Amino acid sequence: MEPESNAMLFEIATRDWLGAYSRSPTRLATFDDVPDRVLDRLAEQGFNWVWLLGVWQTGAIGREVSRTQPDWLKGYRYVLPDFSEQDVCGSPYAIQDYTVHRDFGGDEALARLRARLRARGIRLMLDFVPNHTARDHPWVERHPEFYVAGTEIDLSREPGNYGRAETAAGSRVLAFGRDPYFPGWPDTFQLDYRQPALRAAMSEVLAKVAGQCDGLRCDMAMLVLPDIFVRTWGGAASAGDGQPDDAPFWPAAIARVRDTRPDFLFLAEAYWDLEWTLQHQGFDVTYDKRLYDRLRAQDASAVRDHLRAGLDFQRRSARFLENHDEPRAATVFVPLEHHRAAATITFLTPGLHLFHQGQLEGATVQASVHLARRPIEPVDTGVAELYRNLLAILQRPELRQGRWILRECRPAWDGNLSWEQFLTFAWEGPAGESLLIAVNYGPDQGQCYVTLPHDRFAGKTWNFRDLTGPFEYRRSSDDLIPYGLYLDLPPWRSHVFEVQPVGP
Repeated sequence: MEPESNAMLFEIATRDWLGAYSRSPTRLATFDDVPDRVLDRLAEQGFNWVWLLGVWQTGAIGREVSRTQPDWLKGYRYVLPDFSEQDVCGSPYAIQDYTVHRDFGGDEALARLRARLRARGIRLMLDFVPNHTARDHPWVERHPEFYVAGTEIDLSREPGNYGRAETAAGSRVLAFGRDPYFPGWPDTFQLDYRQPALRAAMSEVLAKVAGQCDGLRCDMAMLVLPDIFVRTWGGAASAGDGQPDDAPFWPAAIARVRDTRPDFLFLAEAYWDLEWTLQHQGFDVTYDKRLYDRLRAQDASAVRDHLRAGLDFQRRSARFLENHDEPRAATVFVPLEHHRAAATITFLTPGLHLFHQGQLEGATVQASVHLARRPIEPVDTGVAELYRNLLAILQRPELRQGRWILRECRPAWDGNLSWEQFLTFAWEGPAGESLLIAVNYGPDQGQCYVTLPHDRFAGKTWNFRDLTGPFEYRRSSDDLIPYGLYLDLPPWRSHVFEVQPVGP
């Protein structure tokens, strides 16, 4: 399935979110307690998707691990000055069972919330964690062969990467879940994708959870690619009856869901330049971490080169300025005009646009997923106004049904290299509507000419009205055709022009 043009996804930390609607300190709200006005507001803001992070059942071992790691505890106290042990809920990615957490009302309450979202034109996305399970997942006892095994030597040599598990077959040493570049996650055990039986079992789980939502965000999806897995955990024996092999997991598992749900959306958390690989294995959309990194590096030329990629790839890219793994945008992209410039590029280019809970209000604290709550922060009025304008623009027909075009710039005069800081692109709507976006993505005042197509702009006078500020200009085709549109912008400033003809 190709995602709808410029769909908007809102990420919500479920436990923290429901905590706001609890009627008493001793009773956590369920999905049934979420007010209609909250869902109405999401629809009014233009969101097509809601991603509920952390709906699945977690267990006691995960909570205990989260409460006893010294480095994690230090982070909790930094985030919550009034921290207590009761604030630790455990990681939502240490999943004990793919049933909706009993604290949230179980599967039935989620189904009712999903119906309420659907009635407002919003689809539901949940998490699928392929790489590992919680240490108290039923498979640990019943199917220890599903996990990467270690030895007593591994345990003594690398206690941060291996743990002991009690199974029906006796005590075993199993590997903690991890990626190849970081220590293990001690609240999880690593699934072994060299085992055909494990791949079959996870395919069953994937098909089950797909029945409870409209899309899945697949956590660290690249970790189970055969070459990545082998690089991390070693090679496999030759394929045979019950023997390990390195067959890929995603193509067959995704195709199985597609057989009954052709409109189902698969979003991959993807890094290490593996986005295209995962798209070819069946994913509809992949994280665009490269755009984020280039924006954060303030490298306008690299951003421009990135936006030269084919439209098919760009439409399948999830654009973001923050999520639960990245620091808050309001602390990274400063001052406010830099934030506005980065947001304009991120969310007014093609793709699935991912917004994070608290981002629209300018939250600055990156809360841990191990915590049940986050601090209450004042709304940053400047950031809030930025996103109010941006969300309104995202609902315009030019972006919802239009065609995106990267526009070229040229120097305003010989020797002036500031044009290289500019990023310019346009949206042409289905009924002739047009937007022209220009961003000076650099720390210096800059000038350039934006090249415009002769066949569209010839023979008319054009009005350029900025939808984000008080600027409005009228230009004749006599100037626009030979030279282009002249721009002179301070650092990090941008225009989102509504372009309309006003006469011959």
